[in-house]
Amino acid sequence: MQLLKDKIRADARIIENRIIKVDNFLNHQLDIRLFNEIGKEFKRRFSDKEVTKIVTIETSGIAIASIAAQYFNYIPVVFAKKHAGINMNQDVYEAKVYSYTKDQEYSIKISREFLTPKDKVLIIDDFLASGSALLGLISLLSQSKAEIAGAGIVIEKTFQEGRKRVEETGVQLESLAIIDSIKDGQVIFK
Repeated sequence: MQLLKDKIRADARIIENRIIKVDNFLNHQLDIRLFNEIGKEFKRRFSDKEVTKIVTIETSGIAIASIAAQYFNYIPVVFAKKHAGINMNQDVYEAKVYSYTKDQEYSIKISREFLTPKDKVLIIDDFLASGSALLGLISLLSQSKAEIAGAGIVIEKTFQEGRKRVEETGVQLESLAIIDSIKDGQVIFK
């Protein structure tokens, strides 16, 4: 998706040639026009799939998934919680994931009332690096016996091998901007 690649080139900041900081348009301050184009592109890439729900993980995936849901006839968006409050139903699907940027493991949870075997689910998230978050979401969906229509990722870093781990599950994976490497502070796209 050329618009996204141009935005990354112009506005992303590179930290230690391994972290792509896009908080000024993707996961802190949000560029809604860009998000609308991202939603349209996910709809185009998964147009042959029946999708009844979108699943993401808090926090950064929520806005992207919500805007994308408009292009799938305003279907519900369900997000996995990293920090379940006392008001969360205790009957949940649960998986462990490792956060690359926070360097810690945590549990993600989705209430069983929001995922059923009748659901056809598209996973949407902002980044794919090691694949831990996406594999955690796949685990939650497998526990629910929902059908996985595919996974849409905004930015993929292929040099962290998450794609390989996800492809081993058989889930269709579509990334809008694929980064092969970072050299001298510059992003090299596939």
